[in-house]
Parts: sequence; C-alpha cells; structure tokens
Amino acid sequence: MNDEIKGNKSIAQSSFDETKVDEGVLVLAYKNEGVDVQSVAKEIDSDYIQFHFCVKGSSQFIFNEGRYRLNILEENSLLLYNPQRDLPINLDINPHSWIVSVLISIKKFHGLFSQEADYITFLSEDNKDKKYYKDGVISPSMAIVLNQLINYNFNQSIKSLYFKGKAYELLSLYFNRSEDADVEQCPFLVDETNVIKIRKAKDVIISRMAEPPSLQELADEIGLSLKKLKEGFKQIYGDSVFSFLFDYKMEVARKLLEAGNDNVNEVGLKVGYSTSSHFIAAFKKKYGTTPKKYVMSLS
Repeated sequence: MNDEIKGNKSIAQSSFDETKVDEGVLVLAYKNEGVDVQSVAKEIDSDYIQFHFCVKGSSQFIFNEGRYRLNILEENSLLLYNPQRDLPINLDINPHSWIVSVLISIKKFHGLFSQEADYITFLSEDNKDKKYYKDGVISPSMAIVLNQLINYNFNQSIKSLYFKGKAYELLSLYFNRSEDADVEQCPFLVDETNVIKIRKAKDVIISRMAEPPSLQELADEIGLSLKKLKEGFKQIYGDSVFSFLFDYKMEVARKLLEAGNDNVNEVGLKVGYSTSSHFIAAFKKKYGTTPKKYVMSLS
C-alpha cells in the first residue's frame, strides 16, 4: 500500500498517521487544521473492507479520476467495499477536518466475528460481485474512541497496542445494533449459531450420502427452517445442498475408482446409485467420461 499527501501543508497544522495494529488491520488518522484542502492518496487492494469516520468537518472521496465524488460529513461514517477491483483512497480533506479510517482484510474480519470463520464464504453467489457503499451516524461512544485515536499522546512504544484495542473497540461499537434498530444488517456477517447448524447439515448429508434425507427432514434435524437451510447452505458453501452432495459423491466415486478395490457397479452403490446406468450417467455429467474409460485412462 502506497500513500501520498498533497497540498500546502504545515506540519504543525496538519498530520497523517498510519498504524499497522495487526496482520491485515490498519488505522489511518488524517487531521487537517490548516486553511487549505489536503489531498491524500493511498493504494488499497480489493481484499480490504474500509471504514471511514469523519470526526470533525467534512471531506470528499474521489472516484473514477475525479468524475464522481462522495461526501462524508461530520459525525458520519462510510463503509466501502468492492470485491471486483482495488479501491484506492483518494480523499480531499477540507480545512479543520479530522478523518479516522480502519482498513481490515476480509480474512481478518471473519476471524473477529466467528469461530467458524474457515467455513464462511465471504459473500453468497448472488452478492459476491456487489459493491457496498454504506453510510451511517457516529454514536457518542464511537466518537469518544475516535477522538482518542486522533489525539493520541501516549508513549510511542505502546502505540500499536493502544491502537489495536481502540480499532477493535470501534468495530464492535459500529456493529453493536440494538434489536429494534431499523438498520440493514451488515452483508458481511453470518450468524455463528446458524453457521454451526449449516455445517452440521453438511456433515449429515456426507455421512448418509447413499441415502440422504430430504431437505425438509434435514432442516428439521438441524433445527432450521427450510428457507434458512437453503439460503445459509448456499452462502457458506456456495452451492445448493444437493448440488454440493452431487459434487461430493462424484469426488468419492472418483477416488474409489482410482483405488481399484471396487468395480463400477460397486462404486455406484457406495455413493447412492441403485443402478449402474444412473451412476455412469452422473459420472459422465461431472467428468465428461464414463467410469470405465476413466479407470482405463489411469493406466
């Protein structure tokens, strides 16, 4: 990540501070107390979610080489994310304005919010190409943390530790929505309890792949509604339950054929096909060749 600051800057009046607080987590603090607009540019790749907080004054994010500008006003926040392309920061900071930014990688973000992070696909198939520009209001508790970051004056030796605590505190406050709050849920988070149930669903269909339960039976067994099972499974594993099971069965069949201990009919029975013709058709659909020709190709 490269950064650049332009403008008639007085060191005493304006400052830019970047602190790496953890692997995949950066805190940026911009403070412009001068009379001129300060321009800040920083390369940010598409792995990062960006949280920007305007503590004081106002600023503008510039996109598409100046063709589009997005204002961020005092006591407001802005979440930016684009999974399809890098989203560099090009920011015009107005006089007497303060901005704090927290940049966090997707991988790190998942790890903060869920013990099941390894099982979560960041966005569902329907949403993975979408950009997110979400504005919000800075709460009083968030404002306190932001001011502490801007006006940090402790010993430099503990700065990274202090900023790490404050960055995570800020994110926890950002996502602390009351139950009756009329806000759209963050598209990045999946309820951990449901993740565990969906993971159990995957284990169930794998363990009983030869005779899998129906979707309704599976939903009842794991304690989710049919709708949540379907939506959650696709979000976490990127596919429908039975498409996932089909791919898994074909992979097991391929490995059994490679092992050479079972004939084609026996392999078909082990993965849930009562007739060899159905198994052969399924295998050919997946791999473009018949099981017999696949075994012959190995030798």
